Amino acid sequence: MEIFSYIFMTIGGLFYLLGGLGILRMPDTFNRIQAGTKATTLGAFSLLIGIGFNNPEWFPKLLLIIVFIALANPIGSSALAKATYRSSDLPENLVQDDLKDLFGGKDNVS
Repeated sequence: MEIFSYIFMTIGGLFYLLGGLGILRMPDTFNRIQAGTKATTLGAFSLLIGIGFNNPEWFPKLLLIIVFIALANPIGSSALAKATYRSSDLPENLVQDDLKDLFGGKDNVS
């Protein structure tokens, strides 16, 4: 079980590393939110599962934490994306703005 624990914790660390690289490398805020949220969610899941293999008595608590992360991360990223959409200029390479009528987006989409 200890080997599975280390494997999952290593995978979790790699997802965190890839999420950090995604935040640094992505061109605009919306892509950065996507990269950060997806990678850190998977990284946290893998890390917590690895800890659960190492300490089986903690598994019920860790599953509760995983459920909380699965609910909180999409809500948080949606709030960040909505605030960014409303407060800043849209990316220049945006082809179609589906939220323009809903949120009163800017007229920089041709």
